[in-house]
Amino acid sequence: MKESSPPTPESSEKWEIQLRKGSLELAILAALWEGRLYGLEILRHLETNSDMIVVEGTVYPLLSRLRGLGFVESEWVESEFGHPRKYYRLTAAGRQRAVEMSRIWARFSASMNDLLAPLEKETQGEHEGKKTGIDKTGEEKP
Repeated sequence: MKESSPPTPESSEKWEIQLRKGSLELAILAALWEGRLYGLEILRHLETNSDMIVVEGTVYPLLSRLRGLGFVESEWVESEFGHPRKYYRLTAAGRQRAVEMSRIWARFSASMNDLLAPLEKETQGEHEGKKTGIDKTGEEKP
């Protein structure tokens, strides 16, 4: 059997991007949980509270899709500092969707954390300057 090459930083980065894209809908619904926000505020909220750097070209089509599904509603509000802003807020269906998605996320992430627990020991050893691993019997080895 051909041995596969180790993951490259590029492949890890692509995987992380896909992971973030997959969680973006939940992140936007969570950002709107406390009340209405306009587009740039949503982007800032995501960046500040989740380290998600999202560009406008990604968030606005998703907001439009969420509006079409009835999860968010929008309204234009005049601004005293320039052009009107389009504010988004969760509908009752959007709040229900956010709660459902949050429950699914909690179950999924707890399961993944359990599954990844042995790997955590490995990374802790690397951070402490020790390289450890698990042998065929499941025992930790230096």
